[in-house]
Amino acid sequence: MGILRKNLGVATAIVIIAVVVAIVAGFGVGWVVHTTTTNSTNTNTTTGLHGVYAIGAAIPLTGDLGTYGQNANFALQLAETQINNMLAASNAGWSIKLIVLDTKTDPGTALTDTKTLAADGCQAIIGYYSSGELSNCKAYAEDNDIVLISPSSTAVSLAIDKPYIFRFVPADNAQGPAMAAQIWAEGIKYMVPLYMVNTYGEGLAESTESAFIALGGTVSTQNVSYDPTTTSDYTALVQQLNGYVASAISTYGASHVCVYAVTYEEVENIMDVAATDYNNTLGAVKWFGCDGSALSAKVTSDPISAAFAIQTQFPATYYAPTNSSIQTQVMQYVAAKTGNVPDPYAFGSYDALWVVAKCMGLTQQYSGTAINTVLPTVANYTFGASGWDQLNQYGDAIAVGYQYWQVYKVNSTAYSWYLAGYYDSNTGQITNYPSP
Repeated sequence: MGILRKNLGVATAIVIIAVVVAIVAGFGVGWVVHTTTTNSTNTNTTTGLHGVYAIGAAIPLTGDLGTYGQNANFALQLAETQINNMLAASNAGWSIKLIVLDTKTDPGTALTDTKTLAADGCQAIIGYYSSGELSNCKAYAEDNDIVLISPSSTAVSLAIDKPYIFRFVPADNAQGPAMAAQIWAEGIKYMVPLYMVNTYGEGLAESTESAFIALGGTVSTQNVSYDPTTTSDYTALVQQLNGYVASAISTYGASHVCVYAVTYEEVENIMDVAATDYNNTLGAVKWFGCDGSALSAKVTSDPISAAFAIQTQFPATYYAPTNSSIQTQVMQYVAAKTGNVPDPYAFGSYDALWVVAKCMGLTQQYSGTAINTVLPTVANYTFGASGWDQLNQYGDAIAVGYQYWQVYKVNSTAYSWYLAGYYDSNTGQITNYPSP
């Protein structure tokens, strides 16, 4: 099955590239391969696709990544409208319809949703915000030739050959060095990791720890970890963290110690406990976050966690999409709908739907097999809200850089996130930006 992705014939690849270059600007030229002009007004009669085609969205509208799933939902709605408007204007003879299901950030629910969407005719499904969700659906997708595209799964364990599975985001072996560089630049010598026990949490923690040690830092051997599927009370966890941090402060000093939190949006609850019960110790050191908490509306909507994030600085990483007018359009649309600062994963969701539609237009088929065959090339020649959607040999996005986001106080009652810095993955250089 991997042959479909990696071993296109030279002649076939040349044809795909030539057509995709035209498709990137719009679908019009793409129809030449499979359409016939019937009159002087260029009304096209399609010989391939006809009617309405269901494309799935398995996204966490609730659960530990609910903020990000809600952002994605509106980004996908915008892409769906734009695509259908263009198809109608070009008399394509077909359109798409999104079917959105809530995974609740739960791997089991994600698999159930995938089977439901497949039964509804979906040959391509966008979502799977956690790596646990994507991992749990991987075998089913490969066995049934259904394309899954995640804009946010970053686990290093999935940076492998995985036919029918694509990730419009870099793996965490790129995110780890970006955060380690920022921690080291802040003068931190000793890190106390706090992470969730799953493929994402363990992989990102290991990537960051290794990079931090390579820079000269020391990582606590007394890690604080938890199961995100069963943990709801964080009192004992934070108490344990407080003890390890207090011990580190006595040796290194508070200014050289940090907490590195690899979490989802439950970091809000963790910070609430830390600020309420252990602020003298845990509030005296810097905290650093990850893409599971950056731009979280839960953090900024809770005044206790928001104030604690400001007190501890709490820069959190996101991969950095290229700025463009397309990104601005999506950002403004999502922000108007949700009131949130849109995250880069919303941009990846938007791009994923466009890429699927382009694959359909190019092949004049709606089948997972056909989409899987051409998607890498189509993505490589697509510039969207994330910039160039180029993928590596594993079907993952290629890292260009990472952003650091921090919380600030907008007024006496409101908090939000601001872009605090940028890490260049090619040079390793950090650029810091002033707070609002």
